[in-house]
Amino acid sequence: MIKTLRPRGYDEAIDIGHYFCEGFAVVLDLTALTPEAARSFVDFSSGLVTGRDGAIERVAPGVFVLRPAPVEAPQPSVAPA
Repeated sequence: MIKTLRPRGYDEAIDIGHYFCEGFAVVLDLTALTPEAARSFVDFSSGLVTGRDGAIERVAPGVFVLRPAPVEAPQPSVAPA
């Protein structure tokens, strides 16, 4: 699942954390922000993905994708024969 966010202020950083921690890939469009505000979002996002074993990638100027860590499907248990 993918969620696209276009924050207008730093108070919206909580939304990034919420969706990312719920397993969504987040497209973060920072093009409407000042360079200083955009840098704060990138710093926050970098810490978030580092702490949750995810990844961040710039896909265009001012646009980033945050990918959560892959989720491994549980293996079915097999009873011994």
